[in-house]
Amino acid sequence: MTAVSRALPLFVFLGVFVLAGALYSPPVSDSGDEADISLATLPPLPKWAKAPLPDFSRYRDVNKRKAAFFSYLYPRIVLANSRILVERHYLQSLAGKETLTEAEQTWLESQSERLRVTAGGKARFAALKKKLDVIPPSLVLAQAANESAWGQSRFATRGNNLFGQWCFTQGCGLVPKGRPEGANHEVATFSSPYFSVRSYIQNLNRHNAYREVRNLRAADRRNNRRISGIRLAGGLMSYSERGEDYIEEIRSMIRFNQLQDYDRAFADLLEDRSPARLTLLAAAETGAELLPEQL
Repeated sequence: MTAVSRALPLFVFLGVFVLAGALYSPPVSDSGDEADISLATLPPLPKWAKAPLPDFSRYRDVNKRKAAFFSYLYPRIVLANSRILVERHYLQSLAGKETLTEAEQTWLESQSERLRVTAGGKARFAALKKKLDVIPPSLVLAQAANESAWGQSRFATRGNNLFGQWCFTQGCGLVPKGRPEGANHEVATFSSPYFSVRSYIQNLNRHNAYREVRNLRAADRRNNRRISGIRLAGGLMSYSERGEDYIEEIRSMIRFNQLQDYDRAFADLLEDRSPARLTLLAAAETGAELLPEQL
């Protein structure tokens, strides 16, 4: 978690933990390095996505460190989002069919379980459409930088965890220093930072604590606006015990580092949203292919 949250008095920490449960970050023990749900149009995950985290501490110049961090992480965000959009397009194709094949029904039920959708019929498609969607790069970059100390925290360097995600099974991650007696949470570990990105997106897409994030995103969709990280940050009240202060910190990081430019670059990349184009992005041979030239 953030440095500020670690500095809170112990009794405050315990009070928040008991009263709010998954306030900081929902359990991820069931969402780490799992394979993508089977879908014929979803290509295999490119090998570069599994590359380890670079050593960002070698950059003494802060601006160079930031640039390296963004250049490493942005293609992985685009990759994860592109693969979601392939699935979203498939979902929309199923919504228009009168009957589904056994394979289609199995995929639909698997996605419903993963995203915690219990509705049936048309309501199921509406709920899945709201949850199976992208998170804007600006928000992902800002939170990753904030939660991982620009990729230099112990949880990032030893566990590839860029977002402070927790898990609750013994041995599932790294035990936080100073963990209160009686607490059983650990900070989840991932085989590569890409899976940390995917797990973070899944958290925002399915957990009740982030319903407002999804409401704000759906409003952007309805109004034909580019999905905004600054707007979606308003739904992060439960991500940190700091509440509004945390939201404003994330928004300030987006503005100060001009991360809205990455949202625009992502939107430009998706001007063509045909299945063929989305599949191409989801199978990019190198991360460099997904980097915006102007950034």
